[in-house]
Amino acid sequence: MSDVALSEIEKVGEAALIRHGAVRFSAAEVARAVAQAEAHGNRICGLYYLESYCKQLASGRVDGAVEPRVTHARPAVISVDAGFGFAQPAFAYGLPPALDAVREYGVASLAICHAHTCTSLGYFTEQIARAGYIGFGLTNATPIVAAPGGKSRVIGTNPIAFSVPDGQGGVAMQFDQSTTAVALGKITMAKAAGETIPEGWALDKEGQPTTDPEAALGGSLVSSGGFKGWGLGLMAELLAAGLTGSKLSQNVEPLKAVEGGPHDLGQYYLIIDPGVSDGWAERLSQLAAAASADPGTRMPGQGRTAADPASLDPKAWAQALELAGM
Repeated sequence: MSDVALSEIEKVGEAALIRHGAVRFSAAEVARAVAQAEAHGNRICGLYYLESYCKQLASGRVDGAVEPRVTHARPAVISVDAGFGFAQPAFAYGLPPALDAVREYGVASLAICHAHTCTSLGYFTEQIARAGYIGFGLTNATPIVAAPGGKSRVIGTNPIAFSVPDGQGGVAMQFDQSTTAVALGKITMAKAAGETIPEGWALDKEGQPTTDPEAALGGSLVSSGGFKGWGLGLMAELLAAGLTGSKLSQNVEPLKAVEGGPHDLGQYYLIIDPGVSDGWAERLSQLAAAASADPGTRMPGQGRTAADPASLDPKAWAQALELAGM
């Protein structure tokens, strides 16, 4: 493995994106997200995606020069039109007015419309928590999930993320998970590595369980907990696509394909001020203590820290340097 400082990962990522057509602001925002993913060992959302970003910039599938446009449908309802550009700069434009709204009204919503894949949804809800508010986010993706008992792909892995502030500028709890048994990236990475996948992750095109990642990619992923995960995935779809005017998953072309139409995905965030309740801090403390009372137990995300330097896959780092022309 290669140990590389986060600042260097950001520098190289930014250079690679600019080299392939992104303006500096957009490149910097995306590169920061890539570096943070690597800092937390989330390789699927880190340098693994940089080549795709660059190739899709060059092909025009993502607009790296668009300026996001912020609108207020109502005082605490903020929308950002990403203009078929990256989700990260669109969120950066929308977060300040959304935080202003939640300070005044206690609750606000932030819709990111017509965006490229946001990759790591928790990257965004964590920013909300670090600002002192509860962040709940949802997004949709390319279709890979059929209804339980069916074979036709309807929705994507449709992640949900939830981040809770600790009252001191940190995060008391965070989870970021797909509504399927596993994220799609783990299937594609298993295929690339020539590995099998556990039974229970996916079905082949005939709707039968499979341990072959290639058959899984030709079939569908299994919703987490069956109908329970299916319901959550549909909820994410309705909020992420329905409230942003973006594409339904069934109309989204493969996310990593170089050519094709814009992703046109939506991300939807609810931002809540925990200070609206006098008992919030006490309840959080009690729950955190109970959740970590037994040896080896904790709240999701509790004690989560970024590694700097981050331990990188040498091949991925070499590819990043090549993309940056370094």
